[in-house]
Amino acid sequence: MSMIDIHSHFLPRTWPDLAARFGTPDWPWMKHLGSGKAMLMLGSKEFRPVTSACWDAVVRLEAMDRDGVDVQIMCATPVLFAYQHPAAQALECARIFNDAALEMCAAAPRRLKSLCQVPLQDTDRACRELSRAMDDGHLGVHIGNHVGARDFDDEGIITFLQHCAAEGAAVFVHPWDMMSPERMSKYMLPWLVAMPAETQLSILWLILSGAFERLPRSLKLCFAHGGGSFPYLLGRVDNAWHNRDIVREDCPRLPSSYIDRFHVDAAVFSNDALTYLVKTMGEDRVMLGSDYPYPLGEQEVGSLIRSNENLSARSREKLLQGNAARFFGLVPERPNEVQKLATRGSA
Repeated sequence: MSMIDIHSHFLPRTWPDLAARFGTPDWPWMKHLGSGKAMLMLGSKEFRPVTSACWDAVVRLEAMDRDGVDVQIMCATPVLFAYQHPAAQALECARIFNDAALEMCAAAPRRLKSLCQVPLQDTDRACRELSRAMDDGHLGVHIGNHVGARDFDDEGIITFLQHCAAEGAAVFVHPWDMMSPERMSKYMLPWLVAMPAETQLSILWLILSGAFERLPRSLKLCFAHGGGSFPYLLGRVDNAWHNRDIVREDCPRLPSSYIDRFHVDAAVFSNDALTYLVKTMGEDRVMLGSDYPYPLGEQEVGSLIRSNENLSARSREKLLQGNAARFFGLVPERPNEVQKLATRGSA
């Protein structure tokens, strides 16, 4: 069965010294350690260990062949967003990493696809860079779930999402800059607790603020990590909407009625969780996403969906490739020919 992995990350092997270029500290850079290993740094601090799977297309393609992945959609690691820096500098970073992504994809353009990043703190610059990147061949854009204190009810972010809809750009939302770091200093708790909460927070801002009422239904929007906490706490939100006027004051419809406005990936790592996710979101709105090549990702891509006996063969096919082919515009001219878009070994 063909597979399209919509959630994977990349890092270039090297990039310009941003701290020297901009004259300020704490920019990301790569400390290479040899034997395909490196440490992603933030200024003088270690951020995370990484391997050549991040930057070596050959290593990436070998892993795809091992797991049977036909197409992989890459996006930058969120620490590269630079939302906290001046917009002109963030735009320069976006261009560096967007061009680097396309260079990696050029190694196997039928199999490796990419999402761009934009300086989301500046709406005009973000819209211009999105248009440039789409013209260059990106399938859409990868954005963080907030910009400082600005959430998805923010006027500028709504304007940007409207522009994405007009351009036909898919939008993949990834949590970043997680809440309450002072209470989650150990055990990767920001990734285990705050990431799901951040994702739910973003979805609820769109729903409860009425932002979805201002966005076209044509907007292609997907949230990472199975939508975080959202699918499993949706009953709590509906209950609050029914019983508290302050919850529904800007939201004209029942919160659960908005699940047809976005997609989620299937990176939930549990058969029970996946079954419930598909039951909640519907089999047409969940897509394979591995979080490759990071340790918290699915180590054998697609195995969770393939092994889920609660899903029909038709549902598994939708989750593994059909939904993604439609969402990202990879639908072939004739049915069941995704393989022709992603011929293994083809460059």
